[in-house]
Amino acid sequence: HIQDPASQRLTWNKPPKSVLVIKKIRDASLLQPFKELCVYLTEENNMIVYVEKKVLEDPAIANDENFGPVKKKFCTFREDYDDISNQIDFIICLGGDGTLLYASSLFQGSVPPVMAFHLGSLGFLTPFNFENFQSQVTQVIEGNAALVLRSRLKVKVVKEHREKTSVQNGIEENGVVSANLEKEVGKQIMQYQVLNEVVVDRGPSSYLSNVDVFLDGHLITTVQGDGVIVSTPTGSTAYAAAAGASMIHPNVPAIMITPICPHSLSFRPIVVPAGVELKIMLSPDARNTAWVSFDGRKRQEICHGDSISITTSCYPLPSICFRDPVSDWFESLAECLHWNVRKKQNNFAVEEEE
Repeated sequence: HIQDPASQRLTWNKPPKSVLVIKKIRDASLLQPFKELCVYLTEENNMIVYVEKKVLEDPAIANDENFGPVKKKFCTFREDYDDISNQIDFIICLGGDGTLLYASSLFQGSVPPVMAFHLGSLGFLTPFNFENFQSQVTQVIEGNAALVLRSRLKVKVVKEHREKTSVQNGIEENGVVSANLEKEVGKQIMQYQVLNEVVVDRGPSSYLSNVDVFLDGHLITTVQGDGVIVSTPTGSTAYAAAAGASMIHPNVPAIMITPICPHSLSFRPIVVPAGVELKIMLSPDARNTAWVSFDGRKRQEICHGDSISITTSCYPLPSICFRDPVSDWFESLAECLHWNVRKKQNNFAVEEEE
């Protein structure tokens, strides 16, 4: 029996008590919805509301005397400083798709269910409208909602530590001839949880990027072009779609490999099973370094000897649906990307019988 994606439901073991509200910063149009939502959560539902400290530093919120009593009830945190991963029952996002990606980055382990309101520019991942937010939030608190588990990528970046020594005319300070200006002193390891995609590109260089792609230890291809995108099904409608990949429903267990402007007529995007391990490294004869970013953040340079390992994470992002996973996805395709929009062909006129 194959499970119907629309059958996944949100259920609470115990009533939720704490909620994290993520608001898109530097957007004045979200101030009023943010205030209305927080008043409703604290006064009507007696919820513990967590808000990022920099959100409350906005002058429009800081100087609002009427909002003061509500603001005093907030629990605040700072990104990269405070760990709130075990204190949140569910998340509410106010903004666009970038707000949901940011919420994902705050939880490098298990992610609470996310309810995303469409108050940004695109809104592919944000199915809820804010007009009737009271009834919709109440349904979520009561556990009456469908879920889609959006798979994430677990990414490990291993960098060779290099230490430059002062060299003059190829001779070190101690007089020993130096063939290599850099000394290896160890490795630096970084890990990320990625919802949309990992992008490896040529950065500011004018040369083609040359990176080797391994799958479960086997070299499958070398990418010669502007770079390569490794994406989740959720990310298939983002950068990967712009690069010519197919769009995959988020319930499909898969990882997509999409070249960016490949210098080859036969390099087509491919889909591999979720759970395989991909490894990306600079080709030994690459003329330049590469750059990598994770959901558009943490951009950094990749040099010879560095590696990027990617596999499916065991911590998906539970996204709360407006209707169900299938309806929401196709409505997003039609609304945001105008998928298959075309003027209808006229039918043949019925000929009158003689």
